[in-house]
Amino acid sequence: MSDRLPGFATLAVHAGAQPDPTTGARATPIYQTTSFVFNDADHAASLFGLQAFGNIYTRIGNPTNAVLEERVAALEGGTAALAVASGHAAQVVVLQQLMQPGDEFIAARKLYGGSINQFTHAFKSFGWNVVWADPDDIASFERAVTPRTKAIFIESIANPAGSITDIEAISTVARKAGVPLIVDNTLASPYLIRPIDHGADIVVHSLTKFLGGHGNSLGGIIVDAGTFDWSAGGKYPMLSEPRPEYHGIRLQETFGNFAFAIACRVLGLRDLGPALSPFNAFMILTGIETLPLRMQKHCDNAKAVAEFLATHPAVSAVNYAGLPGDRYNALQRKYAPKGAGAVFTFSLKGGYDAGVSLVSKLQLFSHLANVGDTRSLVIHPASTTHSQLDDAAKIKSGAGPDVVRLSVGIEDKEDLIADLDQALRA
Repeated sequence: MSDRLPGFATLAVHAGAQPDPTTGARATPIYQTTSFVFNDADHAASLFGLQAFGNIYTRIGNPTNAVLEERVAALEGGTAALAVASGHAAQVVVLQQLMQPGDEFIAARKLYGGSINQFTHAFKSFGWNVVWADPDDIASFERAVTPRTKAIFIESIANPAGSITDIEAISTVARKAGVPLIVDNTLASPYLIRPIDHGADIVVHSLTKFLGGHGNSLGGIIVDAGTFDWSAGGKYPMLSEPRPEYHGIRLQETFGNFAFAIACRVLGLRDLGPALSPFNAFMILTGIETLPLRMQKHCDNAKAVAEFLATHPAVSAVNYAGLPGDRYNALQRKYAPKGAGAVFTFSLKGGYDAGVSLVSKLQLFSHLANVGDTRSLVIHPASTTHSQLDDAAKIKSGAGPDVVRLSVGIEDKEDLIADLDQALRA
């Protein structure tokens, strides 16, 4: 190839992959093995001592997974990545490198309900404390910073409402506080938004959603932007201090701009163990090959559906950043000019009961707890994904009792609109 930098669609098909050197197979093989043979004793020792790169055990790394990691890192503009078993696993592994008992991290209130639950309850057992801020009020992030703050966590496009977050403004707060900005880019995918270009230091995904795209495989990934100095201020000893399990290596000093990805692998994945199956990595790689085609169709369909709902008499409000009158439309045009994504919410005049009724009457939309599938999906968050929250918290997170969430697929938009119309009329 020439010196030209590959475009997004080319990277989605080719990044990280070569024909198999042994068989010539063009598709990335599934290396369905638990472990790998060492060349000799010295080779084994160098691998275990982080003096050489290579395969040891699939819990720590696998050649199929490595192609996936390199591909997503390329699409996001990062220096390295680590694939794990789920999006939730990615969040645990990331924060394990940053947090000590008693430390705090700031999180945007508008998040996936499972993340709110994980941050509020599960992380308490680690002594990690979440402080909530309002992504519509950047000053609330500044007010939340304390000497114990170790990170800021946001979603680029928030689940479930589909609102767009001002990444650059919050990045400025993180820089001033001397902490990394972590961006969950699941709903946008790098096709719509590349958070690293706007100041993110770490990007996470649920690979289960738009990157895999077909609702058949769980996975998560962590992308290291290579932009943060982990040795500054002594805040992050996991990266800046000698690691006794690796003969005193300082990860920041040894691995430079991909030290965080290495830490996640050799300190997080190694010990916590949320390894991604090579088969799932293969399935997700296959999905990524069509990511730009699917995402554009998702966005085009979602806009058409949102425009239809905005005029329906049973609907009181539509929250879709792609609509000209939406409060997030300016941010959408800045951060995601190719489209506002495929996940959004709308409110029904009939309230909670109308939402529960609607999801049972839809025929083409599948009622289930997922997003980012080729198929169109629907859920009533207040009775499902956000049911653990009280009503006030549901409303703050964009999942009030009258709210229905759609994940618009790649079917014919006319069929999707017809299905919604018959269910709303019923």
